[in-house]
Amino acid sequence: MPDDDATLRFLADMGVSWRVVEWLRSQGYDAKHLREEGLGRLVDSDIFAKALLEHRVVLTFDLDFGEIAAFSKGQIVSVIVFRLRNTRTPYVMERLSSILADTADALREGAVVAVEDSRHRVRRLPIGRSEE
Repeated sequence: MPDDDATLRFLADMGVSWRVVEWLRSQGYDAKHLREEGLGRLVDSDIFAKALLEHRVVLTFDLDFGEIAAFSKGQIVSVIVFRLRNTRTPYVMERLSSILADTADALREGAVVAVEDSRHRVRRLPIGRSEE
């Protein structure tokens, strides 16, 4: 279970299963789904703005969020982009579980994390910032 002082907060967009949000909550994270707030039709820029306002990491399959985050103009924002061949919910949860501890600091500081089938990549924001 995550440390309460440093718990990441998540916002799942419409392509992410509601069960992923439930799983995150069961792990002690603060997680919301756009559907539960009746915001299923928000455009990407508004989802991004909501995540910024609420200090949440966006969970998405939509590759556009990586581009939006890259142009965040110094605002602290993070996105986890799933680039998986297998998009079934149990597999998404397994891959997310495997990367959270390793990427938590980067996500708190602003990053785009691309989660693939056999690896993940972290791009700290703003783009070009040196890796630690």
